[in-house]
Amino acid sequence: MRRADRLLQIIQILRRERRPISGRTIASELEVSLRTIYRDIAALEASGVPVFGEPSVGYVLQDGYDLPPLMFSTNELEIVMLGLRMVGARGGKEINTTARDVVAKISAILPDAKRSEFWTAPLLAPGPEVLPKDGPVLLQLRGAMKVNCKVEILYHTADREPERRTVWPIVIAFFDCVRVLAAWCELREAYRYFRTDRMLEVNLLHAKVPRSRKRIYADWWHHEKMESKLGVDGMGAVARS
Repeated sequence: MRRADRLLQIIQILRRERRPISGRTIASELEVSLRTIYRDIAALEASGVPVFGEPSVGYVLQDGYDLPPLMFSTNELEIVMLGLRMVGARGGKEINTTARDVVAKISAILPDAKRSEFWTAPLLAPGPEVLPKDGPVLLQLRGAMKVNCKVEILYHTADREPERRTVWPIVIAFFDCVRVLAAWCELREAYRYFRTDRMLEVNLLHAKVPRSRKRIYADWWHHEKMESKLGVDGMGAVARS
């Protein structure tokens, strides 16, 4: 890899991470020596790139720093198209249309050779035979998350009567045959998972979630990782039930 390409790749690695990343980790990803990374970091700092940190702590890139648009590599184009094909096949009409719009926008800015690679990416993601029948529920939940508001759901399962829950929606997971909402449940005072096809009603409330989306997402993700380490069933178990 040319040094100029490696410097750009280091910036890309730093942009992707939200926390300090060690020189050793960068060196491992780029398959070069740690000493080379230290020299490259010093070169970036000398050229005005706002990289902060030190060898014993790790490095971060200042928020707001940007580069001119970079051309996608062949591997990147394949992964982008795979992701768009996956969400298009599983996300319902609105998400499918949005995915197609993204494909069109990316295609429009690519040179001819890259455009051909993009459209003919050899990675496919066939969708499920039957999509979940959750109607407008998905749109309502996404709308609630955009404005960070609570929602009231009427939820039913096979072994109990439908019951109302007030929840703080966090994320929606797209499995092949079901979609699962991760949320904080006010009734249980804990994180819970709800299949969207079992929601009989979804009502957007005027009450705001009392935490920022960034904070509640971080808290939930930490909880999810801890539960996984303990072997506790979570989102996947709900999807299979």
